[in-house]
Amino acid sequence: MKKARVAAIIPVLDEEETIAPLVAEMPRGWVDQVIVIDGGSKDRTVAEARAAGATVLVEPERGYGRACATGAAAAIEGGAEVLVFLDGDGSDRPEVIPRLVQPILEGKHDFVIGSRTRGTREKGSMGAHQAVAGRAIGAAVGLVYGVYFTDMCAFRAIRAAALQRLGMRETTYGWNLEMQMRAARAGLRILEIPVPHGRRRAGKSKVAGTFRGTITAGSRILVTFARILREP
Repeated sequence: MKKARVAAIIPVLDEEETIAPLVAEMPRGWVDQVIVIDGGSKDRTVAEARAAGATVLVEPERGYGRACATGAAAAIEGGAEVLVFLDGDGSDRPEVIPRLVQPILEGKHDFVIGSRTRGTREKGSMGAHQAVAGRAIGAAVGLVYGVYFTDMCAFRAIRAAALQRLGMRETTYGWNLEMQMRAARAGLRILEIPVPHGRRRAGKSKVAGTFRGTITAGSRILVTFARILREP
């Protein structure tokens, strides 16, 4: 059935041990292009991604949301009609991509987001504070817009044309929440599905792996929530 062009977008920073296997695991027949956006890695991430067959873009300015936006723009310019976002540490499972993409290809939904809290989680893959925060923010979004989420999982798929209409602005870790809030407010057809989640395959998390990273990401998420609520 697949006819629309699908691009997988993977923002990375120092993921030389995980990126090549991740690119190799992309499901054949479902992903037409893999775009890796490097945010200034000091290791061999760029070389490993290119050797694995990915299109690699180097984003000189830091920022998770900025990297995602750069990848999305390149994918759309290349003709992608469906965009899949996932992390580059190997915690998201590429074999699940068909489940995220199919509802969009069938014309039933515009935005499909994975939920780690509803799915099977490998021990140590997700902190309790992350699960609680995801459900709490998701409930708050529901109270405002009537669409309830259980997670702010990075693993998601969206129709490219729908993303373009959202007017995304966030350049930091608030990107995922901004997409969910704007999608709910815009009346997109949204589906949340449980997805498996594993521990990162190597290295240390830039967010949950450090106290500073957790505080920084949490702060940006709260700022993003407040900013979008204030928008007319």
